Amino acid sequence: MLGTQPFVSPLSGLLTRLRDWPVAAQQQARRNAMVAATACAQRRIEREEVADFLASRRRPSAGSVDSPASPEQAGQTPPATAHG
Repeated sequence: MLGTQPFVSPLSGLLTRLRDWPVAAQQQARRNAMVAATACAQRRIEREEVADFLASRRRPSAGSVDSPASPEQAGQTPPATAHG
């Protein structure tokens, strides 16, 4: 006998990689899906925060004095009314 090690074909490494490929591809796909889901959740949270902020800016609070009492104070002319 020439040696005690079994003969290793040059194709054995390729065959091993081909056999392991589906498992590695599935694991990578799962990682990608988790990263994408996290990014989507972060964007959804940000959209909700922006929507809440804009909604709070649109509705006046009960004791606010932001709007003028009359159109003249705001620099506007009062609406025309018909006399008759």
